[in-house]
Amino acid sequence: MTTMVRVGAVQAEPVWLDLDGSVDKTISLIKSASKDGVQVLGFPEVWIPGYPWSMWTSSVIENTHIIHEYMANSMLRDSDQMRRIQAAVKEAGMFVVLGYSERDGGSLYMAQSFISPEGEIVHHRRKIKPTHIERTIWGEGQAESLKCVVPSQFGKIGALNCWEHLQPLLRYYEYSQGVQIHVASWPAEFEMPDPQKIAWLYHETGEASYRASQFMAIEGQCFVLVASQILTEKNLEKNNLSGNPVTKTPGGGFSMIFGPDGKPLCKPLGDGDEGILIADVNLRDIDYPKAFIDVVGHYARPDLLSLLVNPKVDKHVTEMAK
Repeated sequence: MTTMVRVGAVQAEPVWLDLDGSVDKTISLIKSASKDGVQVLGFPEVWIPGYPWSMWTSSVIENTHIIHEYMANSMLRDSDQMRRIQAAVKEAGMFVVLGYSERDGGSLYMAQSFISPEGEIVHHRRKIKPTHIERTIWGEGQAESLKCVVPSQFGKIGALNCWEHLQPLLRYYEYSQGVQIHVASWPAEFEMPDPQKIAWLYHETGEASYRASQFMAIEGQCFVLVASQILTEKNLEKNNLSGNPVTKTPGGGFSMIFGPDGKPLCKPLGDGDEGILIADVNLRDIDYPKAFIDVVGHYARPDLLSLLVNPKVDKHVTEMAK
């Protein structure tokens, strides 16, 4: 395993509600990152086919037409579209964590597929608890999604979706799996809106999400690749977002790469700009902050506080033995 790794975090606008267009753009970004020598690349939450922000700003009934289209353009894990992406990853020889809305039968899930340099899906997980109104669209991940980390030639790579970064027990369980490079997949998050127009909470802003990701780097002593979406003016109407006071355009991006002490390792993009943030990291740099605080090692008190995990996967149908 190498200790020097070039990592990348995507900040870009999805091809909204367009599965094949989304796949084309995903492959384009993979090729671009490959030309720059990126070895580990992280994508935003539900990058394919984009995060439907109108569920927060309009009623369910006002979004019915969008959700119908959203289901039709969500991606099956076993599909020609996924195989195209896997082939691009293999050609690039990199490790990719891909966020997408996964269709499985008549249900959707907020999925992350871990794709190896050989183009194989070596792990697949789903957001274990979609947040608030998200639960009207997506189902919950089961116990297999508690596994957040996989080994690779570029180190132990982990990933979580959005507000999974606010679940302390899930974060702790990921640390126990030895994460070294973590992909923090986020949707677009915007600046605090005018309080005269709408009552809004600070925790639902790009700044707060940035800080949550940075804290994970500090708490877990791991490199964190923050990947986020953006939204532009021309796509407001398509997303049923015209005229609302929250989704200011162009905006939504807050991507960054943090070191294992929480230090930013690259220059940020503007919140409405597209690009791939890149940093060269040395996995040995994890040792120094670990010597100060290892929350699953010398800085823990398992005799006083410990985590109980249920690894059993519940099944919808269980057949009795004959």
